[in-house]
Amino acid sequence: MSIVEDSDAGEGHHLPAEEDWPRGFGEASWWPFITAIGAAGIYAGAALWLLGSGEDPLIGPTAGPAAIVASVFLFLVGLYGWLYHAFVVDFWHRGVDAGGGSGLRLGMLLFLGSEIATFGAGFVYYFFIRAGAWPPDHLPHLLGSLVVVNTAILIASSVTLHVAHLALRRGNRRRFLQWLGVTLALGVVFIAGQAYEYYQFIVVDGFSLSTGTFGSAFYGLTGLHGAHVSLGAILLGIVFVRGLAGQYSEHRHTSVSTVSMYWHFVDAVWVFLVAVLYVGAAA
Repeated sequence: MSIVEDSDAGEGHHLPAEEDWPRGFGEASWWPFITAIGAAGIYAGAALWLLGSGEDPLIGPTAGPAAIVASVFLFLVGLYGWLYHAFVVDFWHRGVDAGGGSGLRLGMLLFLGSEIATFGAGFVYYFFIRAGAWPPDHLPHLLGSLVVVNTAILIASSVTLHVAHLALRRGNRRRFLQWLGVTLALGVVFIAGQAYEYYQFIVVDGFSLSTGTFGSAFYGLTGLHGAHVSLGAILLGIVFVRGLAGQYSEHRHTSVSTVSMYWHFVDAVWVFLVAVLYVGAAA
């Protein structure tokens, strides 16, 4: 009997089998490699963007943006394949047992540890340039009403997600879906607010990624965080759809727990980022 028949016969899904893997990889999934290549390409695209900007660019101005768009697409494709084969196929209908749930939570904690290191590298770069001549030549008014409102929205989304999770653990699925929907809406509003802030800074104030070292630090950190919030919103959307399908209960909510951990993490990073980058830069 084949692997397909053993795993999810009759459901139209299958676990990663040998026909899914390229030759020479043995029993390993190739999706993490695609995801890693896409992620690396984003950094390479950012470097090309910088090389193509300024008064005397070394390359064409479209090379960097084109590389970033292609890399983001490749990253999302790899991430989808990775998550689908690793989690969705096996856990969509039957969930996980207690041991599997603990393992997934531990995996999320380890992942968040790597994320702390990623953001930490960006903050170290900012602290390094902050120790030099300050303020920079072109420093717009950062701490405006928009960032205050956006921060309040993101903090509120953490509260609503916590309320939703508590409602699910108490067996109230309707309340869970209501508050989860509010959380998802707040996340989308935050992303839209950050996009509008970028428009104000870049188009109106002329403050862009190529505006000195502070510009690269500001957009590097806020852009990295915005990408994480966007990913978190996608994960919340998946959880919401699964909730509508009735796949969660007070005894089965591992995905809700792991996504909540991720969302609370990006909220905490944003509060630290505002304190350091917005308030600290203007001090």
